[in-house]
Amino acid sequence: MIVWVNGAFGAGKTTLVEEVRGRWPEALVYDPEMIGFVLRRIVAVPTGDFQDLRLWRRQVVSLAVGLVEEYGRPVLVPMTLVDPGYAAEIFGELAAAGVAVHHFFLDVSAEVLARRIGARVLVPDDPERDEAARRWGLAQIERCAAAVGVLPAGTVLLDGERSPAELAGELLARVGQG
Repeated sequence: MIVWVNGAFGAGKTTLVEEVRGRWPEALVYDPEMIGFVLRRIVAVPTGDFQDLRLWRRQVVSLAVGLVEEYGRPVLVPMTLVDPGYAAEIFGELAAAGVAVHHFFLDVSAEVLARRIGARVLVPDDPERDEAARRWGLAQIERCAAAVGVLPAGTVLLDGERSPAELAGELLARVGQG
C-alpha cells in the first residue's frame, strides 16, 4: 500500500510523514523529489519543474511499485502533485500495477503557507539558492490551492492547520492502522 501525502509547498507533508513513520515503524518513506534532483543533474529541465519530465513520472511509479513488491511494506510518499494530468497518470499506473493508494491532501490557507514558506531554511549554506527556493514555493501557492477542486476521486482532505499528531492519528485510522 502507498500512502501519498499531497499538498502545497509548506503544507506540512514531510512533517506529517515523519509523525506517521514514528507511529508506524514498518512503513518506508519514499520522497520522489529525490528522483527529480537526480534527473536535474543528468538532463535539462526546460520548464524548471522536473514533474514535467515524463521520465520523472515513469521513475516515480517504477520505484514505488518496486518498493511495495520487493519489501511488502507500506510506503509513505510526501510529494506535491497538483497537475491533474500528472496525478491521473501516476495514480493510474500505480492502480494498473495492483498497488493500493491512499491519497491525502493537506489543505492549508494561502496566508499560513506564505508564513511557513517564508520561515523555511532549505539551503542553509547557500543564501541565494535558499531565497530562490522560497520564491519558487511562494509562486506555487495559487496553483496548489486551485488543485483542491480537481483532486482525484477518493482523495481525503485533511485540515493541514491541525497539529501533526492529530493529522497522523486521522491518517492512520483511515488506512486501518489507528
